[in-house]
Amino acid sequence: MPNYRLVLVLGVMVCLLAGASAISAGETTQSQASDNEQTLWNLEHAYWGYVQDNSLTAYLGLWHKDFLGWPSVSALPLGKGHITDWITSQTAKGLAFKFIEFKPVRIQMTGDVGVTCYWITYKWLDKDGNGAAQTLRITHTWLKDGKDWRIIGGMSMPEPAPSQN
Repeated sequence: MPNYRLVLVLGVMVCLLAGASAISAGETTQSQASDNEQTLWNLEHAYWGYVQDNSLTAYLGLWHKDFLGWPSVSALPLGKGHITDWITSQTAKGLAFKFIEFKPVRIQMTGDVGVTCYWITYKWLDKDGNGAAQTLRITHTWLKDGKDWRIIGGMSMPEPAPSQN
């Protein structure tokens, strides 16, 4: 009978230790996901800062070499080689980008992939500081590439103007 109790106690202890390890691993995974989410939101903010500063080299550094996306300003999907076209087409006219508002909507993390969805409001300003505000819906798919995150896919579309009834 004493051996039965010992086996039972040892079995319970093994189960408790396994459960504690699983909980600890879950907390680490949850914490890591939360850290990754914050990293991606920070990168999204940096993205728009690079556009505003017209820092095309830093901006290009955010994109994966195999990127494919469909920006609202293009009739067809584009690769990384054309990702700055929407910026240079405006700066060539003497316009300057002005970031106004960033509204995160949702983020989904799955391992080394993160998808961000948000609204961005901005203006292209002329030399007198005039320009109409525009809001876009943005989706970016980020891929962890070594220790860095890079945008591998994305899409944007203009936010429809509110209806006036």
